[in-house]
Amino acid sequence: MDETLIKKMITSIKCGSCGQNYHEDHIEVVERNDELWFLRVSCSSCHVRCLVAVIIRENAKAEVITDLTEEEVEKFKNMDGIKDEDLLAMHNFLKDFNGDIPRLFDQE
Repeated sequence: MDETLIKKMITSIKCGSCGQNYHEDHIEVVERNDELWFLRVSCSSCHVRCLVAVIIRENAKAEVITDLTEEEVEKFKNMDGIKDEDLLAMHNFLKDFNGDIPRLFDQE
């Protein structure tokens, strides 16, 4: 894994002290040992420094976390994805939507 990519990933983490995202130029790789990376990170806002340990498994499959049942997963697995016209239709719908969700599902 590339050092630049690791630093980019760390920028998505917020400082535990002030809640600001870390900046790439305040992240330094201290050591790397196979999958294990040690990074020194300092917050550009509050200047708190910390050591971050990251394990990167490049060939590992990500675990899928879902609230779908097995039947639902099978049902949707081979369906087409969202198309441009679907997104445009939802955009046009929401543009004038007044926020009355119960009315949307009213079956009267």
